[in-house]
Amino acid sequence: MSRRTGHHHARKVAVAAVAAVAAFGLTACQGSGDTEAASSTASDSQDSGSKGSGSPDAEAKNGEGGAAALRKTAPTPLRDGAGLYPRAIRLEHSGKDNGRVLASTVVPGGGNGIGAVQESTDGGASFSQVGTIADPASADGRGLCCATLYELPRQVGDMSAGTLLWAASFGQDEKPAPRMSIRVFKSTDVGRSWTYLSTVATATDTKGLWEPEFSIDAEGNLVCHYSDETDPRHSQKLVAVRSRDGVSWSGLHDTVASAPASDRPGMAVVRKLPDGTYVMTYEICSDDPKFSCVVHYRTSPDGWDWGDPTNLGIRPQTADGKYFKHAPTLAWAPEAGNPQGKLLLVGQAMFNADGSKAEGSGRTIWTNSKGGEGAWKEIPAPVAVTSDKVDFCPNYSSSLLPSADGHQLLEIATDYEGGVCRPYHGTDGI
Repeated sequence: MSRRTGHHHARKVAVAAVAAVAAFGLTACQGSGDTEAASSTASDSQDSGSKGSGSPDAEAKNGEGGAAALRKTAPTPLRDGAGLYPRAIRLEHSGKDNGRVLASTVVPGGGNGIGAVQESTDGGASFSQVGTIADPASADGRGLCCATLYELPRQVGDMSAGTLLWAASFGQDEKPAPRMSIRVFKSTDVGRSWTYLSTVATATDTKGLWEPEFSIDAEGNLVCHYSDETDPRHSQKLVAVRSRDGVSWSGLHDTVASAPASDRPGMAVVRKLPDGTYVMTYEICSDDPKFSCVVHYRTSPDGWDWGDPTNLGIRPQTADGKYFKHAPTLAWAPEAGNPQGKLLLVGQAMFNADGSKAEGSGRTIWTNSKGGEGAWKEIPAPVAVTSDKVDFCPNYSSSLLPSADGHQLLEIATDYEGGVCRPYHGTDGI
């Protein structure tokens, strides 16, 4: 389970998360072992939520981009049982498989944390599980957290465009002391089978490495952004490394590193605009109540140089001063008459300008048609999260996936059901 529950002190969060798991009978975000040779399995007969075609040879019913099939649908469980930290992508570089929607979650497995990969061939209306990432580095309660799912848009090393990458944080619950790492796996068969690719980073101490996020920079390098607790000068900071082949990683540098040592920038999500500008959203958890996990963003001209790391960026807000806190995610969608398209943003909780909880918190996402500049507009979220708890579950790092024409939005968000944290998917107009 994620190490964040709205607090910014790592140890307090870890204890709270473990206690919450025990209370609700969850072990999701657990993981496995100590070998580089990760095992992975894929079976269409594994558990599934809403049923759909799992055959890799089945033609994607929604076609290129899947715009036509996305329609307003009521929130529906993505899978049976628990699932955390959802991610969704629509294949765009995979030839005949373009248009398929793939989603991943971190799920429990009897103490063995796994990554579950779901697929939709009807634009996100229904899903079935098609793949599993099961690594010894997250078995026996060692810990698995905050995974990401990515389709390569171009060749990287010997990996062709369309290769799928999945990465996560491993080892936060390792005994007697954690030694965390960020490990990467790849799939060349539309998410059915997965093999270990590389380790982005391994902690030099017992502190954490969290929340990997992939992008391709302007030079064609594969970039991995992540949250780093191992620098004694910072409680946490955001960093990036890059690779020409997905195997060897170099160029470690700070992207957001606040001057107060207690500040905790984290949870980076990166999207590229049509003009080549890169936008990164993140939270900054601070001792200052005004910045208690408040969502920020910043931009880069090339996806690698993000400017002065001590410049904490811009706090997005609506015209009347509302702002998001905790676990933001970002998406880009085309927009008629606007070559730059529009950005879509969601955070775990929404607050009014005076610091009070906003009425639409958990049920609202924002749009912006100026690359993030100026006021953001509120629209209803496809999945209305009802729990108002601020912990690892409700509306925590929800995934947003616009249709190819920018008219519809698929959201996957988590919420409690009978004490279990379940992922739900739904679509609506934007």
